[in-house]
Amino acid sequence: MKRRDFLKASALSTAGVALFGPETACGSRAGVNQNSNGPDKSQIRNRQRDIPKPYKVGGKERMSLSFEPYELQLRHTFTVASYSRKTTPGVQVRINYDGFTGYGEASMPPYLGQSVESVCGFLDRVDLSRFADPFQMEDILSYVDTLSPGDSAAKAAVDIALHDLVGKLLGQPWFRIWGYDSAKAPSTTFTIGIDTPDIVRQKTEECARNFNILKVKVGLDNDEEMIRTIRSVTDLPIAVDANQGWKDRSKALDEIFWLKEQGVVMVEQPMPKERPEDNAWITERSPLPIYADEAIQRLKDIPGIKGAYHGINIKLMKCTGMREAHRMAEYARAEGMRVMLGCMTETSCAVTAAAHLSPVADFADLDGNLLISNDLFEGVKVENGRLVLPDRPGLGLIRL
Repeated sequence: MKRRDFLKASALSTAGVALFGPETACGSRAGVNQNSNGPDKSQIRNRQRDIPKPYKVGGKERMSLSFEPYELQLRHTFTVASYSRKTTPGVQVRINYDGFTGYGEASMPPYLGQSVESVCGFLDRVDLSRFADPFQMEDILSYVDTLSPGDSAAKAAVDIALHDLVGKLLGQPWFRIWGYDSAKAPSTTFTIGIDTPDIVRQKTEECARNFNILKVKVGLDNDEEMIRTIRSVTDLPIAVDANQGWKDRSKALDEIFWLKEQGVVMVEQPMPKERPEDNAWITERSPLPIYADEAIQRLKDIPGIKGAYHGINIKLMKCTGMREAHRMAEYARAEGMRVMLGCMTETSCAVTAAAHLSPVADFADLDGNLLISNDLFEGVKVENGRLVLPDRPGLGLIRL
């Protein structure tokens, strides 16, 4: 055979393998009729039955929304720089569609400025029956967002329930739908509120062996006492949250240097959000990363704080839910900013929703469900201090 003919024959053979696979090209692959020009029709039908069928939407089905108040009971009195409380008001939400139920939640700590009455009033105005297809998430959540300029917790409740519903319809958890590796979920901090030395010591002893990092509320005149008390029990890394409690930027910076010597690894919202210049001055000089909390609400706020903080703390109740949180995380990382995921006092419903985004976070403060005694769900777990995401469809919740 001449070289030209040999190359031509080889090219045709290679093309046959590419189109039909190595066995089909030789006419011996299973399902190919040796005496005909194509595969056996019965074999084709069998293979088609093995292909997963996509969920069919449309028709007469419509989504329905229901909700009810639910007060969260804290295991310990929770104290920050500006208030103390033993309970947190909340509203539980359900979206039903074609036999599937998506769960959502609104949690309203005092500083959020929302209430059970305002959340229920907003949810009364939401009409999901106008949408025949739950997969039209952009249209649905854009509609919900236009119903009022605020009401972020109520919007988050609808958003979370819709994500849970659609994930169940798709048969996949949201970390996988977003393309994240659940093995990269970080350790979560466990929060210790401001209290007397005896109570702080007790709380630390209760939790230190189960976590890899603690979070301490500071911002009053007993900051040093808080840190030293915790250090008498454990040498775990500490994240601190001043909750806007520091008022003098020079004193705040001095304290940050001292905190670094005590094993503190980050600082959250050192000064009031209304003083961006002072926060930027601290950030420029700080030996520790500085994260914005009260200063950041939604995606549109990120450009205005760039340079004043090293990173942002994203909370579903502030940003209106999972859709906005995902956008914020991607945008912040593109801008070279660090990402932290936080929560309010919440059941495992909302905490698990945030946890699906945690594989892209630098810090996670997702312990709100661990601070309450009346959780309604089983969802994200903490094992050896790290977040373990449920590998079940939607949020992966189990109703207790």
